[in-house]
Amino acid sequence: MKVNCLSCGHSLDLGDAYDNYQGQIRCFICGALLNVRAEDGQVISVMIARSSLEAATCAPEHPK
Repeated sequence: MKVNCLSCGHSLDLGDAYDNYQGQIRCFICGALLNVRAEDGQVISVMIARSSLEAATCAPEHPK
């Protein structure tokens, strides 16, 4: 199974081990973290995951 990185466009060959997979994959070219969902060897969805820096920046402040 192949997935194109949404950040750099590189084609990632994931092989048969990811035929039924839901989770994160890191592009080894640009380092982007992708959320991937695959069923029966078919890619269902690919989205760029929020980075931990973005999550920290966007997190609401706790009341004091």
